[in-house]
Amino acid sequence: MSFQTPAKRSGRAVDTATVGGGLKLLGVLVGLMWLSEIIDTATHGALDQYGIIAREPRGLIGILTAPFLHLGFGHLISNTLPLVTLGALIAISGAARLFAVTAIVTVIGGFGTWLVSPSNTITIGASGLVFGYASYLILRGLFNRRISQVLVGVLVVVVWGSALLGGLLPQDGISWQGHLFGGIAGVLAAWVLSEDKQERTAGRSIYPRRSI
Repeated sequence: MSFQTPAKRSGRAVDTATVGGGLKLLGVLVGLMWLSEIIDTATHGALDQYGIIAREPRGLIGILTAPFLHLGFGHLISNTLPLVTLGALIAISGAARLFAVTAIVTVIGGFGTWLVSPSNTITIGASGLVFGYASYLILRGLFNRRISQVLVGVLVVVVWGSALLGGLLPQDGISWQGHLFGGIAGVLAAWVLSEDKQERTAGRSIYPRRSI
């Protein structure tokens, strides 16, 4: 009697196609943000109404659209720089990984923002994504038990740590709720997408055991 057991993949090398795909997706995301702001400016802020409107059913659509909307080009530029830097570090793992992290942070972080933000407010901007990307990178290495990723997380803390902590302090006109829940969603993404967790799931579902 013989058994077929889950196949194990070896090697962790990242090829240029994987990196290129991730960077292209990042470019599309950032490009959509800039295109949206150009349209919003030309229409005198008409798109801003599609942000996250706290606890109103019509504001739920903002969970998906708010990251692409900003209060002017100054706001957009301040988010673009860290978003591109942190996003590129994630994009090295490929478009699928960047998409998964972005989706988790956008949906979970956006819903938390919708749930706890002050009434009669609209939240827009990609800073929730920035906080989500940062927390993902900080904790990814711990979940994966990979020293290279831990070092990347340490670098993120050193470079952006004070700014991240400052963004959690209540300030007029700043959604600390978006920052907080974006960060929480990034932690969740690091856990859900950890390599050990994915390998265990693959072993149960993608490669079922068979006997002959």
